[in-house]
Formats: sequence, C-alpha cells, structure tokens
Amino acid sequence: MTAQEYLAWEEKQPIKYNFINGKVYAITGGTLPHNSIALNLASALKIHLRGKSCKVFMADAKLGVSANGPYYYPDVMVTCDHRDQKSRKVIYHPCLIAEVLSPGTEGSD
Repeated sequence: MTAQEYLAWEEKQPIKYNFINGKVYAITGGTLPHNSIALNLASALKIHLRGKSCKVFMADAKLGVSANGPYYYPDVMVTCDHRDQKSRKVIYHPCLIAEVLSPGTEGSD
C-alpha cells in the first residue's frame, strides 16, 4: 500500500491505523491510567504554551514523518511550525512527540 492509498483508505475505517513500510497496524485502546497520564501532559503543555503560536494534540492527531510515511498516532504532540497551523488531517513538523509507555508497547514506542 502506498502512503496516498493508506490516507484515502484510513479515512473510511472505523478505527485508526499506523502506517509503517507499506503496512497498516490497528491502534488498540489504552488503559485509563494511560489516558490520564497523556491528558495531564497535554493539559500542562497547553497551559504552558498559552499565548504562543503552538498547538497541542492528543491521540486522534496523525503524525506524518514525511508525505510518504510512516504515519503514527502519538499520545501527545506539539507543533509550533507555521506549516502545520492550518492542517486539518496530518501534522508533519512537530517540535515534541510524547508516548506514554506501557509494558506491552515499550519496545516499539
């Protein structure tokens, strides 16, 4: 699958998928503690960056490493890059990416 095929295909799916080396991987749901940690971090970053031209995103925001992929859904990310300010679907220029580690995903995150 190409990156363009993935982007078009994923829009029609009921769940989210990472796209790595031409393959798609379903995103599984996290635990409540995992969600709480990510929310606390995102909230603290949002407060810290208030008044600046930065945006904080959580798990539903897609990260594109390049136009050809890979594509991920990090737990929290921040972009201050003007190229991302009006993006509707993908962030390509984050300045911070954060993953909440768990025993099952620590090796890949």
